Amino acid sequence: MIPAAVVGAADKTRWAFSVGAIAALLMTSAASAATITNRGDQEISLKVVEGSNQQQLVLSGGKVVEGVCQQGCIIRLNDSGSGEYELRGSDIVSVEEGFLYYDDADAKGAPSSGGTQRKPVSPVR
Repeated sequence: MIPAAVVGAADKTRWAFSVGAIAALLMTSAASAATITNRGDQEISLKVVEGSNQQQLVLSGGKVVEGVCQQGCIIRLNDSGSGEYELRGSDIVSVEEGFLYYDDADAKGAPSSGGTQRKPVSPVR
């Protein structure tokens, strides 16, 4: 027969492992999602198409939305067919004057926010 203290310790170890695994999954999904910042003063509308799922977001001037596009998606600015952009889950971008720019300088080779040399995201259409 196994002593109760040993069984209890095993249950605690399994519980701690389960909690740790869930926390790791949650951090991974958040870390692999895109971030979009509205650098303008005007409110913008974003249509996010991720696979067969679509969502409409409204982003006030100066606001940030995180956790978008975990598997990659198409972003449509202000319901414009000509303003469609394809994002990966790890992209960090901003909207400025109706255009989308990369803010992740290391990944894209462009200076971060504020510079005139930031690399624009190429529209899909």
